[in-house]
Amino acid sequence: MMKQSDSTNQIITLENGRKLGFAEFGRPEGVPVFFFHGFPGSRLDWFLFNAEETAVEMNARIIVVDRPGMGLSDFQSGRMILDWPADVIEVADVLQINRFSLLAASGGAPYGLACAHKIPDRLKATAIVSGMGPADAPGAKDGSSWSIPGKPSLLRRVLLTMLVQGLKKPERMLSQTKDSFSGPDAALIEVHPEIADVIIESWGEAFRAGIGGVNHDAGLYTRSWGFQLQDVTAPVHLWHGGQGDGNVLASVGRYVADSLPNCKATFLEDEGHFSMIYNHMEDILSLLAA
Repeated sequence: MMKQSDSTNQIITLENGRKLGFAEFGRPEGVPVFFFHGFPGSRLDWFLFNAEETAVEMNARIIVVDRPGMGLSDFQSGRMILDWPADVIEVADVLQINRFSLLAASGGAPYGLACAHKIPDRLKATAIVSGMGPADAPGAKDGSSWSIPGKPSLLRRVLLTMLVQGLKKPERMLSQTKDSFSGPDAALIEVHPEIADVIIESWGEAFRAGIGGVNHDAGLYTRSWGFQLQDVTAPVHLWHGGQGDGNVLASVGRYVADSLPNCKATFLEDEGHFSMIYNHMEDILSLLAA
């Protein structure tokens, strides 16, 4: 189970008065690495990877910010994906961080690419792991990550409301979550069943203020991100699982890798959506915290 502390429940008030919640892990004086959580998710997603010792060993200072309307962060009306880099910069400035690296996983990927596009001068390195792609990527709507974003707005709200109700019955939700894993991810959760507990807790935190933030996030995935992948000229390192990643198909990862002008991609056939980052965190952080 996750061990929360003051460092995992911090709040910054932006210049416009909006609040952002964030958590810090790893080595406080280490190389700053912003981690962008998945969907639905929160700053507690970092606990999914059991990577605290790895972060310390790799000299990484992990900073995880709740996206608007999720966790401890205030809702932001009319928010677009390209608004996110400004929030990240303001957090970095408050923390007196000049340059930093990014690690964006799953639903955090569009936000990582938005930062690589909009604020490349502030970035040391960018890594995308098991990342969602744009709606027109081959197979984008076939993975389970699209099961909520891909629905019409009204139905999406109904599904999210049902999900929140389901989280009130953690034992049943826990069983359903474990059953939803397949391939390498099922093997991972067989050895580390606590991952399912963390997923439930992080999802609960995502809905702390209701479904508004998560629902808004879901809608953004299906629209134009405000930039083209071809416009992201900063270097990007991409990791993606093979056929075992049923959340975001490998075809999506390959489309993103091929579309980015400066991408170094690693595809591992024996890894899945969660197992990729869980099993290879040391390699990823060694690059980001170099």
